[in-house]
Amino acid sequence: MTESLRIERALGAVIGSAVGDALGAPFEFGPEGAFSDRFPEPGQGGEMCGGGGWEPGEATDDTQMAVLVGESLSECGGLELPDVFRRFQRWAAAGPKDIGLQTEAVLSSGDPWDMAAALHFQTNQRAAGNGALMRAATSAVHFASHGRDATMDAARRLAALTHGDRAAWEGTAVFHAVVRIALAGGDPLAALPDTLAAVHPDHRERYAVVLAPDWHPDDATEFNGAVWPCLGSAVWALRTTSSYEDAVRAAVDLGGDTDTVAAVTGGLAGAVYGIAAVPERWTMALHVPLPGFSGRTLRVGELTELARTLSG
Repeated sequence: MTESLRIERALGAVIGSAVGDALGAPFEFGPEGAFSDRFPEPGQGGEMCGGGGWEPGEATDDTQMAVLVGESLSECGGLELPDVFRRFQRWAAAGPKDIGLQTEAVLSSGDPWDMAAALHFQTNQRAAGNGALMRAATSAVHFASHGRDATMDAARRLAALTHGDRAAWEGTAVFHAVVRIALAGGDPLAALPDTLAAVHPDHRERYAVVLAPDWHPDDATEFNGAVWPCLGSAVWALRTTSSYEDAVRAAVDLGGDTDTVAAVTGGLAGAVYGIAAVPERWTMALHVPLPGFSGRTLRVGELTELARTLSG
C-alpha cells in the first residue's frame, strides 16, 4: 500500500471519528431510529443539525479529549502520560459542556496522575464506561506503526489514566489493534480472532461475545455507554454496512450513547474507507472547541494537520 493511501486512511480515522461524534451528539439518549426518522434519505443534507445544547457540527468531549491526546503525542514526541493527564485536568477545570462523571471525578480528585483512576476504582468499583475508548482515534493512528503488542500496550496505559477497570483498557486496546490493521490496508474484521488472542484472559470471553459475527446490539446486556457493547456496536455497524456514511448512520440509529458509538464507528470506518468517503457536507460544519486552551477551536484543516503529524 502506498504512503499516500495510508495517510488517507489516517485522516479518515481521526476526522471520521470527530464527524461521527458531532453527528451523533444531538441524538444522545434518544430512541432507536431517531436519525433516520428525521433524515430518511441519505445525502439529503442538514444532518449536522445540532440540538441538545450542541451547535451544528460541534464535537463533544469525545473528540476534545482525542485532540488533547494527539497534541500531547505530537508535541512531546511520544507517550508522556503525565503530560496527557495535565492536559485533561486543564480541560476539565475549564468546564466543558460535557464530561463523564467518572472522568471528572478522577481528574478533579487531586490525586497523582498514576494513582487517581486506580484510587477512584477502589472506592467506586464502577469504571468500565466507554470514556477511554471514545478518545482513542488519535492515539490509534500514532501507534499504528509500532506493532500490535506495542499499540495495545499504549492504549491500555492511556485508558488507565481515567479508568481503573481493566475492561476499559482492553476495549481501547482492541480498537487500537483493529485500526492498525485497517490503516495498513488489511481487513480489521478478519483480524479480530488474532486481536482477541492478545486481550487479557480475564476479559477475552466478554469481548469475544460482542465482537462475534452473529452478535447484534439488541443482544447487549448493558447500556452502550459501557465499553464492551459500545465497541461491539461499532464493529457491528462496520460489518453490516458497506460505506463510511452507512456505518455512521447505523451507529447513530442505535440510540443511547449516540455520540460515542458513532465516534468509535467513525474512527473504524474512516480507517477502512479513508477520508474521501467522509461526506464533505458533514465535515464543512465540523468544529472542535478546546475549553481551557485559550479559546481554540479546531476545524478540518487543523484536524488534518494533526492526523498527518500523528501518522508520520
